[in-house]
Amino acid sequence: MDELTWHDRPVLRRPVMVAAFEGWNDATDAASGAVTWLRRRWRASRLADIDPEEFYDFQVARPSVRLVDGATSRIIRPANGFFAAHVEEVGRDVVLLAGIEPNLRWKKFCSTVLYVVRETGCEMVVTLGALLADVPHTRPIRLTATATDRELIEQLGLQHSRYEGPTGIVGVLHDACRREEMPSVSLWASVPHYVASASNPKATRALVGRLAELLGLPIGFGDLTQAAGAWEGQVNELVASDPDVSAYVRQLEERDADQVDERDLPTGEMLAAELERFLREQRGG
Repeated sequence: MDELTWHDRPVLRRPVMVAAFEGWNDATDAASGAVTWLRRRWRASRLADIDPEEFYDFQVARPSVRLVDGATSRIIRPANGFFAAHVEEVGRDVVLLAGIEPNLRWKKFCSTVLYVVRETGCEMVVTLGALLADVPHTRPIRLTATATDRELIEQLGLQHSRYEGPTGIVGVLHDACRREEMPSVSLWASVPHYVASASNPKATRALVGRLAELLGLPIGFGDLTQAAGAWEGQVNELVASDPDVSAYVRQLEERDADQVDERDLPTGEMLAAELERFLREQRGG
């Protein structure tokens, strides 16, 4: 396949692919951060890369220039890389896909991903995602795990997705898996929309933890737990410094978040409008 550059072709043991894409599917980089953390934790080796030429509008996803000693070193283009991780404790390997949501040719992009799935012998595809939601940062991260295969749903104790609305490359990839009869699972973390941080290690830890439960993988969280605690402490300080935001967080805490239906999850625009309305009320217009 011309869109792929292979670096290694190891023999893998009952592998599962775990994928995350930066962009629309990745609020606060929680999902891509999980795959990056797993790559480092397991010291994953590079398997293959997808040539970005056909899949990106470079006026939107612009390449970057790396300089060494003031001279142009190389052009860095949007990357989608596959990595192999050996998990000795369970006799199973994991193929990690660290990617960026493409701008173009999603059908062909998904076909390329599934080609790697078949070539590496993966038994299942698990995607990670994160969305902005009206949830307080003080509560455990709310996770949603869905699948399209009825037997897989019953086997893993998941649920059917009832979401209707805009989707990203994750949704299109799952549809491609369904058509190819490849079992697939989608894990999503809800992150607080009022926290303007570039990363959310608390959500990343929640996704990694649920993935470990799903696949029966032993993972020691170590520095990720520390980062999650530090993040929550910093957000606590910021919230405490603004009475209006503190009141808004208390309002969110009073809601029964566990009873929120997936179909009722608001869009980013709705969340922004709700927060603005709340602040106007608190400040008397």
